Amino acid sequence: MRRGVHNPRVHSYVAVTDPGWYRFLVGRPDLEEVNFWRPRDTRHFGAIAVGELFFFKTHAPHNRVVGGGFYSSSANLRLSEAWEWFGPANGVASLAEMRARIARYRPLGPGEDPVIGCLFIRDPIFFAEATAAAPPPGYPRSGAIQGKSYDLAHEPAASYFGDLIQRILGTAVEIDLSRPWHREGPVFGDPRLSPYRLGQQAFQAVVLDAYQRRCAITGSKIRPVLHAAHIRPVTEGGEHRLDNGLLLRSDVHTLFDAGYLGIDSVYRLRVSPRLRKEFANGDQYYARAGQVIALPAHRSERPGREFIEWHMDEKFLAS
Repeated sequence: MRRGVHNPRVHSYVAVTDPGWYRFLVGRPDLEEVNFWRPRDTRHFGAIAVGELFFFKTHAPHNRVVGGGFYSSSANLRLSEAWEWFGPANGVASLAEMRARIARYRPLGPGEDPVIGCLFIRDPIFFAEATAAAPPPGYPRSGAIQGKSYDLAHEPAASYFGDLIQRILGTAVEIDLSRPWHREGPVFGDPRLSPYRLGQQAFQAVVLDAYQRRCAITGSKIRPVLHAAHIRPVTEGGEHRLDNGLLLRSDVHTLFDAGYLGIDSVYRLRVSPRLRKEFANGDQYYARAGQVIALPAHRSERPGREFIEWHMDEKFLAS
């Protein structure tokens, strides 16, 4: 997947955050994902791979590791979009408060809707203030640093993070930190360790970002009518994964879900003959039939073959 490096060893990342962000979220244990936002865009976050552990450390003078979760992806969103999808999971109580927080780090003009960097963390756990941990060994003291990654296969990182990982996983199972746990190992099968699974809100954000805010079939850029569509719906065995997503205009989304539109294995638009037969309409879609849809630049972000084949076999109205 995009926005993460792949390495045969396990890594973690410790990011600096404001104590206010932590104190707001520590009282909300029901959140399945949070937005670890940055005041400016985050175009190339590659410190860890998707599915690896991401820890939160408050800046000085508090300077404690206060929780963590699993890094799922990143995207650049407008402030209004981040609030629309994540709300209090941004670590603030209101859009106005979030705007004020951003203004501490960058100037904002009246009515400006800035683009901010968003790192999505699923299944977050926040430690009580009394149980927060000291910073990891070798963590820089510079106030300008945003975070630091660690190779967990080596000491002293292995010993330090072993305890924190047990607290995040909530298990006493011994974990081999020299092996990527989302591929194999003693905790294989834990749904939290599925590397490509996104939260529901993060799914919408990364699909919007990957398709550059344009409908994959029509090219429409009218943001309020663009939907992050699942190729294989979650209710039918699909997942919130970028390679199971398409950005579609709302009417196109409806036709795709109903099987009147499909995408073949080489990303060409297929249009069911039943669209014309049943509605005596659909010329705009037939005119595009056989054309390759607009795709993300990164191959790993494009629709997965297994999801496309499922849709063509199970949903597309071939006749």
